[in-house]
Amino acid sequence: MFSIGDFAKLGRVSVRMLRHYDAIGLLRPAAVDPASGYRSYHADQLRRLNRVIALKDLGFTLQQVQRVLDDELDVEQLRGMLRLQRAELAARLAADAARLTGIEARLRMIENEGHMHTEDVVLKKIAPVRVAELSAVAASYESVDIMPVIHPLYPELLCRLDAAGVAVTGPSVAYYDPAPGDSGEAVVVHAAIQVAVAPRDDHDFTIVDLPGIDSAATIIHRGPMHEADRSMHILAGWVEEHGYRMIGYAREVCLEFVPDDPDKWVHEFQVEVAR
Repeated sequence: MFSIGDFAKLGRVSVRMLRHYDAIGLLRPAAVDPASGYRSYHADQLRRLNRVIALKDLGFTLQQVQRVLDDELDVEQLRGMLRLQRAELAARLAADAARLTGIEARLRMIENEGHMHTEDVVLKKIAPVRVAELSAVAASYESVDIMPVIHPLYPELLCRLDAAGVAVTGPSVAYYDPAPGDSGEAVVVHAAIQVAVAPRDDHDFTIVDLPGIDSAATIIHRGPMHEADRSMHILAGWVEEHGYRMIGYAREVCLEFVPDDPDKWVHEFQVEVAR
């Protein structure tokens, strides 16, 4: 058997932590000397200690850890729980990273205030265009909600177009509508690509004719889409300065897309405006 000090070293935990686990009944020592109170442990108790640490590090409380271990789950069940918890933790980390990216973009936009030029905005007429599209609902129009929804749609749409033998004839277009029946901030996200085919019932995508816009305020946005607020800020200043009002959400036309280099992306934002 091992003394509590040696067992702590083997398990890479503190003696204080082992005493706490003993006190709450999570990991009892194999033996306790009645005279000195010294605790001793068997080597095979490291298996339980490893499970305790793994579950605790994945966010389980010690009470939850005890319930899990006392149910005597087999290795495969425990592995499944850990994988699920790991996936949830990875999702939280990804969401936090997306929020951090958004914060950094906002900071850069604040730093550039006073250096934004509304002369970059062009008022023009937008022609109608036929597109194939897939759509989904996002919780809000915020980038952190839009990006995870729209990103998977384009690869899936391209796969379906290829399977149907439909050729792409122009840039991709993203556009948005309020979610039907939703009184909150949810939006329908449309991931669209220009095509030149008629709608058919056997397509597993939708063919839509996007109407033209008689009067659109447009701006070229260079860089990743999480920095889109910078260009939208310029657009807003132009609209206000020239006495217009915005109608609906902006369309986003992808003019240049480099898969592994968002800094080289080029989009045109098109917002319908009226006096």
